[in-house]
Amino acid sequence: MPTQRRMQFVRGHVAWMVATILVLAVLDAVSYELVFVCSLIGFLIVTELTAPFNVTPTWRRRLRWLVLLGLVGFAAVVVRRILAILPPGVMPI
Repeated sequence: MPTQRRMQFVRGHVAWMVATILVLAVLDAVSYELVFVCSLIGFLIVTELTAPFNVTPTWRRRLRWLVLLGLVGFAAVVVRRILAILPPGVMPI
């Protein structure tokens, strides 16, 4: 059975993602990259806001792997955007 803190974490992240998608839809700026980056920011914020003070439960330790994967994905998005901005002759790839 999920703990109170775990459900608070899940609810907080789902609320952040729904709000993100609604705001991006209102601004007519929905893209996979923006949704991913905004969701990652929300994930990191909710992770910090729901962190316990004394003891770290096992499920919270596993969040580190998700944070790491999210940061790798973010780096990929940044590199992709930089390569799209650069003129064609700058990169030899």
